[in-house]
Amino acid sequence: MAPDTLAAMLEEYASRDGTDYGARELSLDEKVAQLRAQLSSGHLVIVYDAASEHWDLLAEEQLGQFDL
Repeated sequence: MAPDTLAAMLEEYASRDGTDYGARELSLDEKVAQLRAQLSSGHLVIVYDAASEHWDLLAEEQLGQFDL
């Protein structure tokens, strides 16, 4: 995946409603950095459904809940 594409996807995900958790508000850059670190470590994965053309990030342990 092209670095610019990944950056855009992470920014879009981090700015979705309901992605604010924790005691303090994080900047978009901080959220993207956390997502990037979780992807690099394998704790998050990108999933894509070709039928709906929808993508999402899932925690590694959530993958077993889906018929991928």
